[in-house]
Amino acid sequence: MQLGAHVLRNGLFVAPMAGVTDRPFRTLCRRFGAGLAVSEMVSARPELRGTRKSRLRREHAGEAGPVSVQIAGADPVMMADAARVNAAEGARIIDINMGCPAKKVCNVAAGSALLSDEALVGRILDAVVAATYGMGVPVTLKIRTGPDPARRNALRIARIAENAGVRLLTVHGRTRACGFRGEAEFDTIAQVKAGVRIPVIANGDIATPAEAKRVLAYTRADGIMIGRAAHGRPWIFREFLSFLHDGKFVAPPSPGEMRAVALEHLEAIYALYGEEMGVRIARKHIGWYVSRLPGGETFRREAVQILSATEQLAAVGRFFDGLSEALPIAA
Repeated sequence: MQLGAHVLRNGLFVAPMAGVTDRPFRTLCRRFGAGLAVSEMVSARPELRGTRKSRLRREHAGEAGPVSVQIAGADPVMMADAARVNAAEGARIIDINMGCPAKKVCNVAAGSALLSDEALVGRILDAVVAATYGMGVPVTLKIRTGPDPARRNALRIARIAENAGVRLLTVHGRTRACGFRGEAEFDTIAQVKAGVRIPVIANGDIATPAEAKRVLAYTRADGIMIGRAAHGRPWIFREFLSFLHDGKFVAPPSPGEMRAVALEHLEAIYALYGEEMGVRIARKHIGWYVSRLPGGETFRREAVQILSATEQLAAVGRFFDGLSEALPIAA
């Protein structure tokens, strides 16, 4: 897939997820085959730029390119400035968040709240594309299908984006009002794909290779973005690639491979955040890694009590050591 000057190796993308898709997680997903991993959402507000959270979210050192950074905000001037700043710091793709349904984002008229104001959407996209054009940094956009089921305006938003010079569009198959409730629908994504010339990526409730194949066939989308299904399963991209390319199911990772990946992930978290913060952040990842395994829930409850990185690593290692290498892992 061509995106500006970048040739992506495939159309399997890692969704930007706050508190999840930091550099350690993106690195693992890319290693297992993801064609692009979008960063956590970065606020466009300049007064937040120097906070520790913002700085860590903009940490890309050693990351395989192209680096894609998602920005969020509701002011065209601030969004354009944020795009320039992140491009200067190493972003090679700027993604704009118009899909987040979280109240703290929508309450400041950002994220999916913007879908209710198509004129403002146009001004923001025009400003960001103009700001990055001379830097050779393409702009992508992530949206939902509309503000609510009675106002699914994704196709109009997609045409505004295409006219503004946005190079790729991701559509989550729910409205802002839906949040993450119910099932994603793909009729709207199919309409968007048929109505624009830029690449369209389908997102929402795609958890298995078979579901990915079905969604691609139904929507004619150019790729798939995977979010929650990748929690604790960075190897999911290997499984999707094999099935989509060859129709073959890849055997699930052995407990030994899972152990190695989980421990590497934890080490990278500690290195990025420091031990105290890293131990806290690692807890949710540990829970996801063990959730499908025998004894996983019991171990998760025990693991949240651990306060040091050394003890956390040792406990995770012992958990996987106690599993049989031949043990089938639930889907």
